[in-house]
Amino acid sequence: MPLIVVTTSPRVAPGLLSRRAWQVLADGPVRTGSADHPHLPYLAEAGVAVEVVVPDPAALVRQARDETVVWLEADEALMRAIGYAAVALDDPPTIEVVPGSYDLPGARLLDLVAVMDRLRADCPWDARQTHESLVPYLLEEAYEVLETIEAGDHAALREELGDLLLQVVFHARVARERSGGFDVDDVADGIVAKLVRRHPHVFAGTRVEGAQEVGENWETIKAAERAAKNGGDSGSVLDGVPMGQPALSLAAQLIRRAERAGAPAELLPASPARAAGPATADDLGERLLELVRQAHAAGLDPETELRAVARLYRDRVRAWESETGRPHRRTGG
Repeated sequence: MPLIVVTTSPRVAPGLLSRRAWQVLADGPVRTGSADHPHLPYLAEAGVAVEVVVPDPAALVRQARDETVVWLEADEALMRAIGYAAVALDDPPTIEVVPGSYDLPGARLLDLVAVMDRLRADCPWDARQTHESLVPYLLEEAYEVLETIEAGDHAALREELGDLLLQVVFHARVARERSGGFDVDDVADGIVAKLVRRHPHVFAGTRVEGAQEVGENWETIKAAERAAKNGGDSGSVLDGVPMGQPALSLAAQLIRRAERAGAPAELLPASPARAAGPATADDLGERLLELVRQAHAAGLDPETELRAVARLYRDRVRAWESETGRPHRRTGG
């Protein structure tokens, strides 16, 4: 006779069990060590009697030699103890594990949401945090992720991505408490909708020839989204560029966006004609570092100076857009 252990996932709604699990439980008798097991009300409703007992691995194994024994839920420690008890017998019973429900990919995110709820309710430090107070930690965790990628430390990357993910869940939890706020499901729903909308070649049957066409479609869809938000005006190609990011990444993003829109190079405050030759991968970092040294030698802050020039470039691109009608346009009416 077998000892059948039915396992369930706490991340799947109670009562949702596999067909095989329902068959095993219906044949009974069923025992469990948890009086508050979430499936008990649903089993009772289905007419399945469950006896709550103190787990005794040796007794379960001995009994299973003479009759079928069904045990609902067993953690790793209990399963190990059952295994030890079985191998100690000369004629051990068959032990079968029947998964009643499985975790889907991403199921452990539910644990993170539950832990965050508990921290927000019971931890004085977590309870008093706001979006504003969490900003330094969001930036710090993002930079730590970057550092592990640059170092090629994939083991550390897993941990740092977890720390960054916590910041997303934390902000969503704070937002949930506001009147008219949102929660982590709203955050996930928004990004899912955006990804589906911006990948019609994956989700809507649009044909593309390669990555370049995917990028072009992406920008077209983003322009349509801006137009929808602005009453038909597609706004500026620079809309959405976070001006608070570090100056070097800000400058790079502004130039990348402007070039995609066809902005002429002459809009750059420092024209290519005045650059000291084309940059290469071998010397670009050295040239940037030398510029930083020169700035310090002149008593200037390179971050401040580059940020000022980046803002000037942003204004020039927007003026060019206004003059040429690109990408500002009305989409009807």
